[in-house]
Amino acid sequence: MDPHAICHFGGAGLAACINFPLWRAAAIGQSGFTIEGKTVFERYWKALSPSTMPYRGVMAVMLGMTWARGAIFYGSDKGKVYLLERGWTAPLAQTLPPLVCSTLVQFVNMPIVRSSVTIQDPKSKYSSVTEAIVAIYKRKGVSGLWHGVSAGILKTVPKYITAVVVKDYMEENLPAVDPNDGNAILVRSAVKSSAAGLAGAALTNPLDVLRNEMFKTDLGLSATYKKLMSESGWGFMLRGMAPNCTAVAIPIAITIFFTDVLERYIGK
Repeated sequence: MDPHAICHFGGAGLAACINFPLWRAAAIGQSGFTIEGKTVFERYWKALSPSTMPYRGVMAVMLGMTWARGAIFYGSDKGKVYLLERGWTAPLAQTLPPLVCSTLVQFVNMPIVRSSVTIQDPKSKYSSVTEAIVAIYKRKGVSGLWHGVSAGILKTVPKYITAVVVKDYMEENLPAVDPNDGNAILVRSAVKSSAAGLAGAALTNPLDVLRNEMFKTDLGLSATYKKLMSESGWGFMLRGMAPNCTAVAIPIAITIFFTDVLERYIGK
């Protein structure tokens, strides 16, 4: 197996292990699911903690995150090199691979994404991703499993294009460090990966909200947008922003950072 693939999927796997509680808190916040608590912090802690609300769909979510982020970042890196070697311009070579990879990944992952978000509702009667998938299929048919894919693609594709472009930009423009200075290499990688993660998360939060609201209500994209605007105005764009920035920025940053670390030891 290509050592670079091992590094990318290994980094994505480590990020997925760390990220599940943060992802769950973001999914609950963006979906508007009701959690008891007097303050925002109390509700957020309950969303994070398995002691206050049992975790559901852990393995499905973690495996989905691992293959998805690994495929997007590995495919983007390989695709960029492939296109540049064939004379494509740098902007196209940099943006086309993450566009294609993230679109395909989002489409394939959609039934797992929808069902895993659905079961995070504290009031959900389903305890597993499989139960939720079967219930959605019985109620809405095959198309129901891909309900929200339009919003999902709209938010996933820009997020990963942004993350990949920022990652590559930082790699090319951050000051070079001594290749024998391990600490300096790690700091440089941390700066690069943090910038990429935050940029991708902050810019696409409104589309996360749209997608999760579509899951909750079964409304179409346009109807969901009108509903959110009538309820909150433009404020819906900030709903769940804080947990989303942790749930999205942190795993993207960790994926890039751990990939760099693994590349240093086994990817050369």
